[in-house]
Amino acid sequence: MRALRWVLTLTVLVAAATAHGAEAVKIRASWIVAPSDWTPLLPEKPELMKNNGKSYVFEPMRFQGTPAVITALANNEIDLGNLAFSSLALAIENAGLEDLRIVGDQFKDGSEGHYSNQFFVLRESPIQKVEDLKGKIVATNAAGSAVDIAMRAMLRKHGLEDKRDYTVVEAPFPTMKAMLSQKKADLASFVAPFSFDPELKQIARPLFSQRDALGPTQMIVWVARAGFLQKNRAAMVDFLEDSVRVVRWYLDPKNHDEAVQIAARLTKLRPELFAGWLFTNKEYSRSPDLLPDLAALQSNIDVQRDLGFLKRPIDVQTYTDLSLVREAAQRLK
Repeated sequence: MRALRWVLTLTVLVAAATAHGAEAVKIRASWIVAPSDWTPLLPEKPELMKNNGKSYVFEPMRFQGTPAVITALANNEIDLGNLAFSSLALAIENAGLEDLRIVGDQFKDGSEGHYSNQFFVLRESPIQKVEDLKGKIVATNAAGSAVDIAMRAMLRKHGLEDKRDYTVVEAPFPTMKAMLSQKKADLASFVAPFSFDPELKQIARPLFSQRDALGPTQMIVWVARAGFLQKNRAAMVDFLEDSVRVVRWYLDPKNHDEAVQIAARLTKLRPELFAGWLFTNKEYSRSPDLLPDLAALQSNIDVQRDLGFLKRPIDVQTYTDLSLVREAAQRLK
C-alpha cells in the first residue's frame, strides 16, 4: 500500500511538472531504515516539499543495506544514495566510484549525549564479555555495512576473527529479535527503532555499543555522482532546500507528536515505541542544516583502514561538495 501510494504520488508530481511546462528532474533516493533515514520521511510532509513536482520529482527507493546502494549508484539506478562511512569508502576503493560526492548529513551515531547502536545477547546467555563470543554465531544486517564493520571491529579488538573464531549470518533488522529469541544467533545487531523495543529489553541485554567499537560515527551521509550534480545543480539545491525545511520541522519539539504518528505509520509499529525518544537527544544526532561531521567521518574511515578493511587512505574532503546544501540552508535564513 505504501509503495502504491508513492507510485501514485510520483505520477501526480510528474503530471504537475509537465503542466508547469518544465522538465522535472527525477531524484531517485535510497533508504534502509525508517525513521533513521530522512528519505522516507520527506514525502510525509508534501506541503513543505514546495519544489517537488516543479523542478524535481522525488522517488524514495528502499534497500536492505548500504552495500546494495553502492551497486545501484554504480549502475545509475539511483541518483541520491545514503551510504555509511564504511560503504562510502568501499564504493570509492572497490567499486571505483571516484566521482562520488558527499552532499548532506543523515545522522551521527554515538555523539556525546546521544544514542549509539547496540549489540544484544539473551539475558540468560552465558556471554558476559566480547571474548565469550568465540565459537558463536553473530547476526548482521549486511556484510560491509557500518553496523557490520563496527561489530567486526569490536570483535577484532578482543582477538576474534571472522570464520576463525565466529560465524556471521545476515538478517534484516526487523528480524533480529527473533534471531535471538529463537537462538539462531548468539549476538544480534540493533539500530533505532528496534533497539527501543520493550519486548527486546525483557529478553536481551546489550553487550556493547557501536560507540564502544568506533567512537562517534558520522553514520550515514547523502552522496551523489558528480556528473548528476553538475547537470542538475539547480534542481538539487531546490530539493535540499525542501529537505532542510522538512528536517527542521521534524526536529522542532512542538511537532513531536505528529512526527511520532508518521514514524509509526511508516514502520507499522506502535506510536508508543517512538514517543519517548524520536528526534530527541535520546537517539541519533542530526543536523538541522544537513551538514555532516567531516572530521568524525575522516576518523571513522581511518579506523576502518587501520583495521585492515581498506588498502589505501581516503581523503574525505576530496569526495565532498557541501556547496549545494549550504546554498539551500542559506535560502531559509
